[in-house]
Amino acid sequence: MYTWMLTLLVLSLGLGHAQRSTQEAFMMQYFERRIAQLEERLIKCEQNTQQVDQKIYDLSTKVRGQLAIMEVHRTEVKTQVDNVAMRVERVERDVEYLENKTPNQPHIEVEEALMEQQMKDTQKKIVKITLGTDCNIALTGVKSLKIVKKAGDVYGSWLKDPTKGSAKIYFFSGNKNNTVLEFKSLKTFTEGRLAQAHPIQLPFPWQGTGHVVYNGFLYYHRADTPNQILKVHLLNRTVADSMLLPGVGRLPTYALTTHTFLDLAVDELGLWIIYSDPEFGGNLVITKLDKSSLAVEHTWDTTCTSRDAESAFMICGTLYVVYNSRYGGRSSIQCLYDIHDTIHSEESPVLFFPKRYTNHYSMHYHPKDKQLYAWDDGYQTIYKVDLKSKAEV
Repeated sequence: MYTWMLTLLVLSLGLGHAQRSTQEAFMMQYFERRIAQLEERLIKCEQNTQQVDQKIYDLSTKVRGQLAIMEVHRTEVKTQVDNVAMRVERVERDVEYLENKTPNQPHIEVEEALMEQQMKDTQKKIVKITLGTDCNIALTGVKSLKIVKKAGDVYGSWLKDPTKGSAKIYFFSGNKNNTVLEFKSLKTFTEGRLAQAHPIQLPFPWQGTGHVVYNGFLYYHRADTPNQILKVHLLNRTVADSMLLPGVGRLPTYALTTHTFLDLAVDELGLWIIYSDPEFGGNLVITKLDKSSLAVEHTWDTTCTSRDAESAFMICGTLYVVYNSRYGGRSSIQCLYDIHDTIHSEESPVLFFPKRYTNHYSMHYHPKDKQLYAWDDGYQTIYKVDLKSKAEV
């Protein structure tokens, strides 16, 4: 009996030990899994920390570089400011020295200014007598827009002969060519094709878009020359006359139309040439030409700048300059110059063209039609203008 009880006790103890071993193994597996998960999280956290550290390092490096550049700029600006201050101080000393050395002569200055003004007034009177004073209209607005056709190159010019009874249209495609297309009328040009036009082969190619046709003659800037103007008879295609304008043609007439160095124009008073003069800060200059002999009659230095200008035209002895944005926008007339000194730019409002955002590469006023023939990025466009007496403006 004792033997049986002892056996039973031993079996109970073995069974309890086996159960405890199984529980301990399960707990060990659980703790190992948890420890492995924690190790993975720690590794990921360490990786994220390294990435953040690298970004912070890169950002600090970039900031240090920018600060170094700013310090260089600051040093340069400080040096320039110091140089300017020294120059201003030197000029002030020179002015003070000259003021102390030069005696006051106000009466001499007044007399010289008075004589200069009297000479200018006399010249203006002579010019008025020469050109006539019966032309007294002025531009007050651009009323409407009509797109006639889209043909030819992006750059070009199209126009009519303002001579009485002439209805022909002359078409100049591109800024350098030697073939002019002639159409019998505006209707023929609008409805026909370019191949149906009458081609006129010129003896020499043209430059830019500043051509005019006047009384059967074509006036244009000869290509590959700085300032030679040709007068070509369109019927027999021969050079009737030519002229050189010394010192002209060094700058484009308009900053936004860089291929045109000499821009010819026609109005009620006759033939004109418009150009930019670097000696006057790039301001526009207008010269009245004798249409028969191409002789210079008179020259005026205007106050209109060529900067941001795209084109210009003459009406009754007044220059109207058209400005725009370099990237194309709504054109506007912001400056004018009247040779008769009856209207002034600072007293005139800005005149906007009808809403069309693009660039004009040429504009030609027709004194009989009272219209502008414009080349608008390859579109042939007509603008009707509103004119009034200068006394009403």
